[in-house]
Amino acid sequence: MNKRIEQLREYMKKEKLDAVLIGSEANRKYLSGFTGSNAMLYISFNKMVLVTDFRYLEQVAKEAPDFTCIDQGQKGLLATTVAIAKEEGVKRIGFEAQHVTYSSYLELSQHSAFEWIPTTKSVENLRQIKDEEELEKLRKAEAIGDMAFKEVIPFIEARWKEGLTENEVTLQLEQSMRRHGASGLSFASIVAAGAKSSLPHAHPGEEKLQAGDFVVMDFGCIYEGYCSDMTRTIVIGEASEKHLKIYKTVLRAQKAALEGIRVGMKGCEVDAIARNIIKEAGYGDYFGHGLGHSVGIEIHENPRFSVLDQTEIKPGMVMTVEPGIYLPGFGGVRIEDMIVVTESGIENFTYSPKDLIIIK
Repeated sequence: MNKRIEQLREYMKKEKLDAVLIGSEANRKYLSGFTGSNAMLYISFNKMVLVTDFRYLEQVAKEAPDFTCIDQGQKGLLATTVAIAKEEGVKRIGFEAQHVTYSSYLELSQHSAFEWIPTTKSVENLRQIKDEEELEKLRKAEAIGDMAFKEVIPFIEARWKEGLTENEVTLQLEQSMRRHGASGLSFASIVAAGAKSSLPHAHPGEEKLQAGDFVVMDFGCIYEGYCSDMTRTIVIGEASEKHLKIYKTVLRAQKAALEGIRVGMKGCEVDAIARNIIKEAGYGDYFGHGLGHSVGIEIHENPRFSVLDQTEIKPGMVMTVEPGIYLPGFGGVRIEDMIVVTESGIENFTYSPKDLIIIK
């Protein structure tokens, strides 16, 4: 039997649930392997059913062979799934409180024969610990990003004096990831030059790379359903003392956090390692986001390395470590690696160099 289903059923026993409905795309994929856009899982102690529409019937047979597939026909997902529950005679059914819309909840509520129990992160908590198969896909996804970064540096060197734009750099990164086996992007790539690099989530545009610019490149891909995430910052032309001070501070903060991660720490404690270094350097007000987040089927998962996260860090958690300093009107630096927590510390999936690259 699917180990993930076994773990979910243990949760169901604990919460005294007879069945659960799983409708969120990431959680469906995690439990069943199905990658389509329209489906509902019905899981009880006796049944594993995937309800979908005609477009995906053949796909379900290939991707989710452990599940019985039922065509929703003209009834719709919820009505078809509720009919399965009625046939089985269950009473207490869990639903994903974070993912069910209000209109869907009203539809469920019409079926008063059932006790509808809202669940929170019932599957997301299982997803926090990656197994070896997941880890290998994550390693490969990050390796594709490393290859893209290796190829983008000579591309920038050869063309920045000709008026190379952020959009052109973005296209190069994305094409490279596709060439090396990515099936898609894990998020919209960020390439930000000059003063624009002080925007942590800047959108690439027609701005040209110029001498004296920081250039932040934050990008990732999807490989066999799993995401990667990395950031590197370079300087165009000459690096001033200000450039060097900011970059060295971020790098020192990141290295300290990577070296300090230990099983049993809380997410907020890991965040504090890097945050305190940046604060002591006088840039505390310019590091306004968390140090990192988990990565898996989705690009942003829990737990987090943040000032608020009290989650205990455990082996098998895949996390980003991405401190930054962002000075409005000047520019910013972010350096990001993706790691997995191990019994003795971490394994870093990201191999791209972190010494400051200055492109002449």
